[in-house]
Amino acid sequence: MSMGYVFVKQSRPLIGEVSLSGAKNAALVIMASLLLTRGKSILRNIPALTDVYEMILILKSAGAIVEYDAQENILNVDTTHIDPQNLNQEAIRKFRASILILGPILAQYKEAKIAMPGGCAIGARPVDYHIKNFQKLGAEVWQDQDCLYAKAPKMNAQRLVLDYPSVGATENLLMALTLVDGESWIVNAALEPEVLDLITVLQKMGACIEVCPPAMIKITGVSKLNPVDHSIISDRLEAGSLLIASSITKGDIFIPNANAYEMELFLMKLEEMGHTITVGKNGEGVRLKATKTPRAVSFKTGPYPGFPTDLQALMMAAQTIAQGNCNIVETVFENRFMHIPEMNKMGAKISATGHYAQLEGVQGLVGTDVIATDLRAACALVLLGLAADGETRVQNGVHHWKRGYETLDEKLRSLGAFVELR
Repeated sequence: MSMGYVFVKQSRPLIGEVSLSGAKNAALVIMASLLLTRGKSILRNIPALTDVYEMILILKSAGAIVEYDAQENILNVDTTHIDPQNLNQEAIRKFRASILILGPILAQYKEAKIAMPGGCAIGARPVDYHIKNFQKLGAEVWQDQDCLYAKAPKMNAQRLVLDYPSVGATENLLMALTLVDGESWIVNAALEPEVLDLITVLQKMGACIEVCPPAMIKITGVSKLNPVDHSIISDRLEAGSLLIASSITKGDIFIPNANAYEMELFLMKLEEMGHTITVGKNGEGVRLKATKTPRAVSFKTGPYPGFPTDLQALMMAAQTIAQGNCNIVETVFENRFMHIPEMNKMGAKISATGHYAQLEGVQGLVGTDVIATDLRAACALVLLGLAADGETRVQNGVHHWKRGYETLDEKLRSLGAFVELR
C-alpha cells in the first residue's frame, strides 16, 4: 500500500505569522492518564493526528466513551465504565506511545496485557526501564515476542532510580505511583515540558506530586483521581520545524504562541548561525529573521534541556547550506542518521560514523526523489526541498507527516511555501 509522498518546490523566503497546534507528545500521554479516573474529562488543543486517532481507538476498546471534534480540537472522554480486557491490540502495535497505558491500567485495574508497540524506526526504545521499575514496585511483569503482561495486586511505594532520564518510563511510573499508598520518588527523571504538562494534569486530578531538584519527582499516593478539564501545551517541536523552515528559506516569521523557555538551547544555536531571534514578554512569542549568510554550527542531542533529538534531522538540514563545517552528535537514538543518505542525494555533503556526523556546507541543493524513514526525517527532507532547485518528492512522507504534524503543510503554504501532500 502506498504511503503517499510530499511534493515540494523551491520556495521564496517564508514570511508571516503562524500559530502552533497542541503538542503530540503531551496529548498522547495525557489521553492515557484518563484511564486513572472515573467520569467525564475534557481535553482541549488536541491535535488531529494519526497517533491521536489510534489512542482514541485504544480508549474506546477499554470501554471509554469518546467524542472528538477535530475542528475545535476538543476531546471528551467518559471513563465511567472501563474494562481493559478487550484492548485494541492492533492499534497499540502502531505507535510507541501506546506503552503509556500500562501504568494507568496496572495501577487502577491490577493487570494488563499490551501488544509490543511500534513506531518510527529510529532505534531501540527498550521497555526495560519500564519493566524493571514496575517489578521493583512489586508487579509481576513478563513478555513474549508479541505482548507485554503485568500483574500487580498491590504495588509498594519505592525510590526508583532511572538508568537514563527516559520520558516514557518517567511518565508511565509517575502515573502508576499516583495511586500507590505511601511516598515514592523517581530519581533521574525526565522533565521535558510534556512531562510537566502531564504532572499539571495529574495534580488537577488530585494527585500529590512535587518536582524537586536536581531531577527528581516526589509522589505521595492518593486513593482516587478525578476527571479533569485541561488544555494541552503548544508543540515546541512544530515551533522548531517552522523556525528552521524560515531559516532555510532566509525568511522572517513570528510564532505568537511559541514558548522560548522550552527551547532555549535550540534558539541559541539558531542565533549562533547568525539568525536574529526576538522573544516576547515572559518568553511567549518567538520571531526569527534569517541571515542571508548562515554559519554552520555544531550541536549534540541530549535529554531536556539539551538539544532535542526530535529536531536533530531538521537542524542538520539547516546546516547543509550554511557556510563552513560542523559536527553533529546524536546521543539518544542509534538509528537517527538514516536521513543522511537521502540528504546527500540532494547535494548535501554529510558523512557519519556511529553517533557522529560531519557536515560541510554547500552552495546549493537539487530537488529529487527521496525516502522518509521516520517522522522528523520526513519534515527535514521537505524543508530541504524548500531550498533546493527544482522539485522534490518525499516518498512515504505523508504517512509519517500525519503522525506528527496536524496542518503543517497548510501553515507552510500560508507563509509562501509550495508543499502538497499527495
